[in-house]
Amino acid sequence: TLAFVALDDRGERHFSFARKPGADTCLRTEELDGEVLRHTRILHVGSLSLTDEPARSATFAAVEQAKAAGALISYDPNYRAALWPDSAAAAARMQSMVPFTDVMKLSDEETILLTGTADPAEAARMAREWGCILVLKGHATLVAAPDGVLWANTTGNPGLARGGSGDVLAGMIGGLCAAGLPPLEAAKCGVWLHGAAADRAAARLGQWGMLPSDLPAALGELFAENSR
Repeated sequence: TLAFVALDDRGERHFSFARKPGADTCLRTEELDGEVLRHTRILHVGSLSLTDEPARSATFAAVEQAKAAGALISYDPNYRAALWPDSAAAAARMQSMVPFTDVMKLSDEETILLTGTADPAEAARMAREWGCILVLKGHATLVAAPDGVLWANTTGNPGLARGGSGDVLAGMIGGLCAAGLPPLEAAKCGVWLHGAAADRAAARLGQWGMLPSDLPAALGELFAENSR
């Protein structure tokens, strides 16, 4: 599937897709590598593979196999309206992955779609109801724990609104989990480091000039300065 991104006068992103069908929708369950899944520590999935068969069934099969082997499941339900019949179908299908999820990242738009509100207190309630850690990426990124505790991050800047920044965040959280941090600590640490790296990149390049690809170098500088 090819994705085309355009910015309007306010800087808001609009997506269009070339998928008739895309190869990503054609993955079949029998093509999964069971040996790899049985030895997977962290499996990260998105919601775009849930739009069509056979990829939808293959995605659930991969998650079930990995989770049965003890893997942590990370989920990023990207909402792209053009790929769904309507928002109700998208919400139902995207929510169907939640019972398998340990850590989930949501944008403001996806928080409203899946919970019906952008209110942080409600998000914390949904974390309790769903039994997973929620990372709510927005103006001030929040981390909601399954016990209802909510943390507000203090780092970051509007440059993180660019497409791809959330993918960097998801990768950072997964990497910290792989390094041995408990999922909740990895989420909190990942969110703070993500914002701190963005602040470092913005100081050098400006919020309008920085790109998601600048974050790893800035993160490396932070680690080096702290002997990591």
